[in-house]
Amino acid sequence: MTPSDTPLPRRQFIATGAAATLGGLLAQAGLLDTAQAQPSTAQQPAASGLAWHNWSGLQQARPSSLPTPGSEAELQALMRSTRGELRAYGSGHSFTALVPTSGAIVSLDRLSGLISVDKQAMTATMHAGTRLGMLARALDAQGLALRNLPDVDVQTIAGAISTGTHGTGATLPALHADVVGLRIVTPSGNVLTLHEDKDRDLMAAARVSLGSLGLISQVTMRVLPTYNLHRKVWLRPIDELLKQAPMLADQHRHFELYYLPFTGYGAAISHDVYTGTDLLLPKPGDDEVMADLRLLRDWLGHFPQLRLWAARKFIDGSQTEEARHRAHRLLTSVRPMKFNESEWHVPRAQGVACLRQIIAAIERHNEAFFPIEFRFIKGDDAWLSPFHGQDRCSIAVHAAAGEAHDYLIKDCAPIYRAHQGRPHWGKLHQMGAAELQTMYPRWQDFLAVRQQFDPQGRMLNAHLRQLLFKA
Repeated sequence: MTPSDTPLPRRQFIATGAAATLGGLLAQAGLLDTAQAQPSTAQQPAASGLAWHNWSGLQQARPSSLPTPGSEAELQALMRSTRGELRAYGSGHSFTALVPTSGAIVSLDRLSGLISVDKQAMTATMHAGTRLGMLARALDAQGLALRNLPDVDVQTIAGAISTGTHGTGATLPALHADVVGLRIVTPSGNVLTLHEDKDRDLMAAARVSLGSLGLISQVTMRVLPTYNLHRKVWLRPIDELLKQAPMLADQHRHFELYYLPFTGYGAAISHDVYTGTDLLLPKPGDDEVMADLRLLRDWLGHFPQLRLWAARKFIDGSQTEEARHRAHRLLTSVRPMKFNESEWHVPRAQGVACLRQIIAAIERHNEAFFPIEFRFIKGDDAWLSPFHGQDRCSIAVHAAAGEAHDYLIKDCAPIYRAHQGRPHWGKLHQMGAAELQTMYPRWQDFLAVRQQFDPQGRMLNAHLRQLLFKA
């Protein structure tokens, strides 16, 4: 059986069980109006001239230009001819204001594709605008794979590494840790070729740079021989899962869990290397899961105890799901429902305690329905990596696009800070330089390298100035 190219949803933990049963319960009770149950679509303001917005629609800009260079030479020419601020975007999956500017916003979409592979060195070189899903399939055709992947496959490789994007696995670091070489076009139009063997400090700065050094044109990464994974998904009461989580993280190549608000249940997901040949595809159903969780919120949100009772009564805690397939087919997915997100990374030893408090904070808001995400990430040495110098757990909270999301920041940030957390660079937070520099021991070293690459500050927008310099 040969894996096809279609990405598969990965959050299918209640599609055929609890959510369907709860939907049926509401319909039988006369509470379900399917015409009202459809997800709302946030309205965008009418465009006049050039306009840009991110994936969720939260961040918007009116840039002076939207260039789409198709080669490194065109990128050099653009840098030399453009004046003022310049920012790049890949897939627009950052929820923070990393991209918006009144200057130029550069698309890397035409700088896409696998350039070469070196099977002796076990490295691959790709254009910076290559989407992760496309990269995984191109590598698979060469018998190769990335060591790990995040759960969204539309991100570009440059955007993913620049913001510290990660998957899950107690022994697996974020994507940028496998970057061994970069080609960066500086604001002056020069191309700098960096490699970890000869540019250790510059690579430590450039692996997670927030796009503030220049525009990445090529990335070289370590790769592995292609491999299959065996996925298991199971539901358990959340207290039980929280007690087991550290042990499960150590037992499995990949482990993560999701708490389903106002249900008392969590979904655990493990992936381990599978050497068999009997591949099995998972069942689709992410959109149905999220629609049903939203529906349960819409009809019983004002009655949290009834909502909890209904969930506990009709969720089948014994249901499980298994799948066996190519790693990239199981680890990454597309997102059926748009949302806004805040995510922080706390020291592993404090992960479970922090998650317990985050659950309590989220459940003070009856409008919450998105699962809370809990993952494990190995530490690394990139200067602005949220995992710099220490293994960490990530905790992510979400709200549907178009709905209130301020509570994700205001209620959760004090909890994260109390547990020595660091915010994800691409996820919503309100930290500024005064606080951030206390979290990163090589902060000043990074600023010195940034000044060397971009002395005129052309790669900075208002958000980056607040992150890097303003109190």
